[in-house]
Amino acid sequence: MGQYRHIGRREFVSNAIAGAVLATAANGLHFAGRRPNVLFILADDLGYGDLSCYGRPDYRTTNLDLLARQGTRLTNAYSASCVCTPTRCAFITGRYPARLSVGLEEPLKAKRDVGGRMGLPPEHPTVASLLKGNGYHTALVGKWHLGYLPEFGPNRHGFDQFFGILSGAVDFFTHKDTSGEPDLHEDLVPVERIGYITDLLTERAVKLILKPHKRPFYLSLHYTAPHWPWEGPGDEGVSRTLKKEYAGYTAGGSLKAFAAMMKSLDDGIGKVLKALRGAKVERDTLVIFTSDNGGERFSYNWPFSGQNGELREGGLRVPAIIRWPGVIPANGESSQVAITMDWTATILAATQTRADSNYPLDGEDLLLVIKGKLPAHARTLFWRTEEQEAVRSGKWKYLKTDAKAEYLKMEAGTEYLFDLSLDQREQADFKEQHPDVLTQLKEKLQKWNSQMLPRPNRQH
Repeated sequence: MGQYRHIGRREFVSNAIAGAVLATAANGLHFAGRRPNVLFILADDLGYGDLSCYGRPDYRTTNLDLLARQGTRLTNAYSASCVCTPTRCAFITGRYPARLSVGLEEPLKAKRDVGGRMGLPPEHPTVASLLKGNGYHTALVGKWHLGYLPEFGPNRHGFDQFFGILSGAVDFFTHKDTSGEPDLHEDLVPVERIGYITDLLTERAVKLILKPHKRPFYLSLHYTAPHWPWEGPGDEGVSRTLKKEYAGYTAGGSLKAFAAMMKSLDDGIGKVLKALRGAKVERDTLVIFTSDNGGERFSYNWPFSGQNGELREGGLRVPAIIRWPGVIPANGESSQVAITMDWTATILAATQTRADSNYPLDGEDLLLVIKGKLPAHARTLFWRTEEQEAVRSGKWKYLKTDAKAEYLKMEAGTEYLFDLSLDQREQADFKEQHPDVLTQLKEKLQKWNSQMLPRPNRQH
């Protein structure tokens, strides 16, 4: 039960069935009973293999492994981008990040550099504003990274409460951003707190869950771990040695420090899940766990190549776990291809919340597939950065480098065609053997690009 095989092209779900999935999502017809609470947990730069239930060999993530056994684990989940801000934009809006200017930031720079010039437009509907309009209490605990106060902060985008950071990365002990400025906020007010930030975020999430609720709640818990700087709970001394400019997000770190960060993250999530039980809302809460993109230098990305910042599988493939007792199969594993925006659509469908018709969702509601009511079906997904673009359609993936970047080790104009059913490490190029497939995918990508905002200083 809960084991769903990936299907080939001859077994594609018919257009009628696929349409039924989207229609169900749009009308919120999954469940006639009480609407669930929602706990969405987003890790930061967590690679596909960084949980022991996904293969990490050198430490255990006991609580997340348990969550996977209690729910369903996806093996073909992708982030909407290989970097931070675009993926967060995709989840919050439910749409491809390239539809918005802030989604083109890779990632959004520190407040000192950006100020109030760039951010998610306050008028754009979000998962939080839609749920709030449907009677939910909404809260964000953790990382925002979609703009700065007051115009572009979380409270302007549907969150009743916010406790966390606005920038892309802070020191785990001083809570200062990469320019050395303090970045910890309670709603619109800067605050000072003493403690390791993973613990502070966990404590606030637990507090919010345990308080009495007259309405269903939506809690987005966006941890900063295991993003750089690589500091475990016992590494306060390391924090004092980092230089102001932080050596381009690469200073310091070790496998030992990364493991300590992961243990802290896993322990914190365990406390949050325990709070659901303590509040007697565990069976009434939809829990989703995933990451904003692939991992970095200390991640375990086997069997993929590439990492954060690249459109290879290692930069895009992420763990994803979904639990809803009595609704989602326990001990499940699904090979359904999924992407960040699908979690937005799934949350809205599960809570019987309608999307804004003026801002159509790009994601799909996954519940019927994960429940086993429909078979897994092939998808066509798109990605784009300043240097690369890619499309996956069924088993095929097209990857192109449009601008030379030293870290990519690829010349501008290089293109590949990979068969992911045979070669998930993306080592064998099939473009000469299958020129027809290459042409089809390039045409799909060109059409998709024409519907998105152009990349800065680029013509499409």
